[in-house]
Amino acid sequence: MTLTHTAWCAAVRTVLIAFAWVVCALSPLPPAQAATVTLPDFTELVAQQGRAVVNISATQSRRTQSRVPFQVPELDESDPMFDFFRKFIPRTPEYPGPDPDDQSLGSGFIISADGYILTNAHVVEEAEEIKVRLADKREFDAVVIGADPRSDVALIRIEATALPHVVLGNPETLKVGEWVLAIGSPFGFEQSVTAGIVSAKGRSLPDENFVPFIQTDVAINPGNSGGPLFNLRGEVIGINSQIYSRTGGFMGLSFAIPIDVAMDVQQQLRTKGRVERGRIGVSIQEVTRDLADSFGLPRAAGALVSEVEAGGPAARAGIAQGDVIVRFNERGVESSADLPRIVAAAQPGAVVPVEIYRGGVANTLSVVVGEWQDPEAEPDAGKSSVVRAPSNLLGLELALPTPAQRRERGIEYGLVVAHADGAAARAEIVAGDVVLAMVTGGRQVRLEKLEDFEGVVAAVAPGQQVTLLVRRAQATSYVTLRAAR
Repeated sequence: MTLTHTAWCAAVRTVLIAFAWVVCALSPLPPAQAATVTLPDFTELVAQQGRAVVNISATQSRRTQSRVPFQVPELDESDPMFDFFRKFIPRTPEYPGPDPDDQSLGSGFIISADGYILTNAHVVEEAEEIKVRLADKREFDAVVIGADPRSDVALIRIEATALPHVVLGNPETLKVGEWVLAIGSPFGFEQSVTAGIVSAKGRSLPDENFVPFIQTDVAINPGNSGGPLFNLRGEVIGINSQIYSRTGGFMGLSFAIPIDVAMDVQQQLRTKGRVERGRIGVSIQEVTRDLADSFGLPRAAGALVSEVEAGGPAARAGIAQGDVIVRFNERGVESSADLPRIVAAAQPGAVVPVEIYRGGVANTLSVVVGEWQDPEAEPDAGKSSVVRAPSNLLGLELALPTPAQRRERGIEYGLVVAHADGAAARAEIVAGDVVLAMVTGGRQVRLEKLEDFEGVVAAVAPGQQVTLLVRRAQATSYVTLRAAR
């Protein structure tokens, strides 16, 4: 068959048009037409909120074991990297370090314009000197207002005003998969920014019953501890605290303390000097599907009571072995890990409703919440929970006595001397003494809380004579000293 000229031209035109469509389909679209994947831009967040993130350097006479066993490379002391790793890697029995003093590096963030800073308790643990460097490079000495090892939250303060401070968010609204960002000082590299997503919420970690951790894949390394975790709105929703690692390096598993938990802890530290937690005196276990069937439960949820402390709050309320607690103080208990956190958050002495299942039947009881005592803190009678900075005039560093100290020394009030120098040392006041009261201007002020001491000291003039009522062992006497000029 022979094509006419017209037919041949039409056929060619059809082929060319089809080829053009194929070429267009395979060619990249211009930027305006191409489908784009929008990734978050953190630049404005970092510029605004990075100003409130600080670097913390704490000098300690005895380095405590790190939560994460960071491994020290095999380096000779002549290696130029030896000093670098010695500075940033915690000591271990295998690597005790050459000096009696050590330095802990961490991060923190300013929560108020008058200098209050949140960080991790392990960053400032046993610190004798704390230096805080702001984003604008100014440096300040810091004092520990309080620290709670159980939640790993510490509140410190610097003497400054009009400081930039963070905005706090609500971790309850945080969603798994949401973008988050960390700012801190890993290995001392200040103002380092890393980002990732929320991997899970409400994580439980060994020996960490009171904190429902936020798990992320944000890169966290030594020095990030205590720094903030932001959401995309620039709000702090957590404090970076721990990583899970088999090597000591980041492996994609980071854990942050929810900011609402941290703020509750700091408020108690600021007002009470310690953190009060509730208890009801039960041992519990997880409710499996098989156990749920055995106990006649509608679903596998709650906390199964395996043991009840005789005479404890739960026993007095009528809670028995085999009961399943599904709600406590109007909060649902989905798993056994939830109950310790919810109970701990209850005020000791409060009467709260407890919903249980017994024999497949729901019932509500009322329990009077008891106060939890830290079994690790109790034997250490010489260690107080809150320490304030020494006065420049009196040279006194005082602390709230622990319950064990109160019992041991038979005191109902007073503050324990944690350190004495200057005027106090010259008056032969020593650590362990208890200052019961201060006399100034003819007026005796009983010291029941740290604010009592601060109020009196603030009014002391250089060179002024001050009298202290001091208890040592079983003897109480007045001691006079003169404030520094």
